Amino acid sequence: MSKELEARLDAIESRFAIDALIANYAEAFDTMNIELLGTLWHPESRLLLGANGDAEGLPAILAQARINMKRMPHMHHWMANALITVDGDNGHGLVAADCLFYDVDQGTLQVSGQYRDVYQRREGRWAFLERTFSMHYATPLQNWHPIAGTERFGRPA
Repeated sequence: MSKELEARLDAIESRFAIDALIANYAEAFDTMNIELLGTLWHPESRLLLGANGDAEGLPAILAQARINMKRMPHMHHWMANALITVDGDNGHGLVAADCLFYDVDQGTLQVSGQYRDVYQRREGRWAFLERTFSMHYATPLQNWHPIAGTERFGRPA
């Protein structure tokens, strides 16, 4: 295989790996899966969520995630419009997010924003090096509650 073809194949495989990384971030928060969340970072990574907490280093990221999961026991992240660039073992991304949260203090919220990501591949594994969220808006959804389904937000089935 030529060097050019190897590079093109690596770029495609890297893009798929980064897409999976982004999807697994949403899955980890939406299913409250701390173990999965822990696999998405390098030890010195940073997660900067502004009003929802900033954390540096994997232990701090997981501790902040536990706080957010307790405060928002129902989360749904929809990631879209990922603009990803890859250069060897480094990558950058802009990822739109539309989220529905049930906050125990504020009730149901719709949150929209954008993640600015830095990815890095080490020993063949892509992970977040930094993920920064810029909120576009948080909107309370008054009198909104599920009437069917597995998530009733504290209401009887």
